Amino acid sequence: MISLTDSQKIGMGLTGFGVFFLFFGMILFFDKALLAIGNILFVAGLSFVIGLERTFKFFFQRHKMKATGFFLGGVFVVLIGWPIVGVVLEVYGFFLLFRGFFPVAVGFIRRVPILGSLLNLPGISGLVDKVSESNTMCFWFGVLLDNISERQMRFLILYL
Repeated sequence: MISLTDSQKIGMGLTGFGVFFLFFGMILFFDKALLAIGNILFVAGLSFVIGLERTFKFFFQRHKMKATGFFLGGVFVVLIGWPIVGVVLEVYGFFLLFRGFFPVAVGFIRRVPILGSLLNLPGISGLVDKVSESNTMCFWFGVLLDNISERQMRFLILYL
């Protein structure tokens, strides 16, 4: 069994509540307040779990600056009141930040008895194989956001 320090236990709780508020905010048609609380709790919980120094090292690596910009920019956009645009930016940033972790997570889930058999179903298996490839992870949202010019992005933000 893994032993956790008290701050890591607090971080796990904050992260769990953050994910709950984010999920509940999306269920309730992108409620601004719930999404904002979820974002703050998630980022605070992450910093409690792995520590402030490691959190800054993770987010501000040179090759992850674009992903960090999208993720933290999405958090900021949600905080100022545009929840749908903010969540789209956050999800894209999240996929870019954690795309190296997805193959490990999919491999672990495939070993779980019930979930593994679900992931090996014919229609789902191909999709999961695509998601678990770390190089194609940015395809899902990257095609949408990378091909938009700055002028189109301003238009999109202004009218949403």
